[in-house]
Amino acid sequence: MNVKTLEEGVKIEAYEVIGILAHEAEPENISLDPLRGETRDFCRRCVVNENFRGKPGTSLKIPVADGAVKFVMLCGIGKCEDSAEESVREGAFRIVRAAASKGYEKVVLQAPKANEKVRSRSIAEGAVLANYRFDKYMKKEADDKFKAVENVVVIEGNEEGFSEGKVLAECQAYARDLANEPGNVINPEVLADKAEELAEAFGLECEIWDEEKIVAENMGAFYAVGRGSENPPRFIRLTWPPKGEAKKHIVLVGKGITFDSGGLDIKPADYMTTMKGDKSGACAVLGAIRAAAILNVPHKVTAIIAAAENMPGGAAYRPDDILTARNGKTIEINNTDAEGRLTLADALAFASELQPDAIVDIATLTGACAVALGSYTAGLFTNNDALGDKILEISKRTGERLWKLPMDDPNLRKQIKSPFADTVNSGSRYGGAITAAMFLEEFVGKDIPWVHLDIAAADFIKEPRGYYVKGASGFGARTLASLLMEC
Repeated sequence: MNVKTLEEGVKIEAYEVIGILAHEAEPENISLDPLRGETRDFCRRCVVNENFRGKPGTSLKIPVADGAVKFVMLCGIGKCEDSAEESVREGAFRIVRAAASKGYEKVVLQAPKANEKVRSRSIAEGAVLANYRFDKYMKKEADDKFKAVENVVVIEGNEEGFSEGKVLAECQAYARDLANEPGNVINPEVLADKAEELAEAFGLECEIWDEEKIVAENMGAFYAVGRGSENPPRFIRLTWPPKGEAKKHIVLVGKGITFDSGGLDIKPADYMTTMKGDKSGACAVLGAIRAAAILNVPHKVTAIIAAAENMPGGAAYRPDDILTARNGKTIEINNTDAEGRLTLADALAFASELQPDAIVDIATLTGACAVALGSYTAGLFTNNDALGDKILEISKRTGERLWKLPMDDPNLRKQIKSPFADTVNSGSRYGGAITAAMFLEEFVGKDIPWVHLDIAAADFIKEPRGYYVKGASGFGARTLASLLMEC
């Protein structure tokens, strides 16, 4: 998709769809710029008759006949003083999606403050995400008119903002594509292949470890999870080396369980569906480093994924097993369905050895986090408030909701103490997201700023909402990429 500013002298009547992002107001005062003449008068009557007031999440589609124009669509973005970028992003999505659903390829948009970089970025994100569908395994129905919109122009936009927004949305779409792929398509070896393809396409350094190397590197926790499957585990490291001296070194760690059966503590059938998405953290990390390369961020970025399939094969690890992680800590197993934190333990220990300026991990880790925060918000845990607050600030702009949860309760920390090993891999149901984060902290190097993002439930969209279509959300990809741009 091309997203650019309307060229001087080009009339809006040359576009099939005219979209207007409108501030909240009385119907007679709703902005109808850039409409003119009879079309403007007709649309004003429709706005008044429909009592459209520009409230966030509302829209009005008006069929017209003016040159090539098929319809005008207004989307509300709220009051002038509090209109958030999320409303702008969603409004752009709605307009472009409506055009795509009818097979129209050219859209012109009018938005308040479109000349500002952040606003143009939000518009481009919504517009690009509007083209997203994961339908590669579906036969297209005869009455399906959907066609990706090729050209979106914005009246008085900011080209740098468009460029960044397009890349950020594409990185989220990339993460969605990978996460939506089923377990019979994406296993640890194939995920490693995808990482190698990414490295070749965008000039990244790439290192892949097979199961023998994983064992030799003392990743006993990670290997235990992967050994119960016929699809062997893979350890993936990608690095973006900036031109010149790097300002910082940021390590992103993504949970890469390509399918999670629960292992010997097998999941009920209803909970096993959607477990192709247990690799969503890894997909977000790959999307973020892809964006870092395209945007040429000035920091060294390392993406680490301990990819495995958690299956109940004859070699599967067992409850009561005691494993030794890379940093030498021993782990008693009391639940084989608490496997992601075991793979992350070795990945975080390895990341810490790199002595980076910061580590951020992202994982579909605990059902407890979904119970606490619902399906639209991810949990944030940190040992460094400055880094945590920075990511929270960014997430408010990206629209990827995060909520900070505490890690200072000594009574909860007792739940991951074991009488037989240094730690145990799962606490009780109560405070389960917190004790999981406490477990991960055991494998983060001392004094390294670290943030853990628990995206359980936020990774999968059951019913379409906003600019999220059904399926994998790609949650976290834009926030991580934005962090790499701004840290």
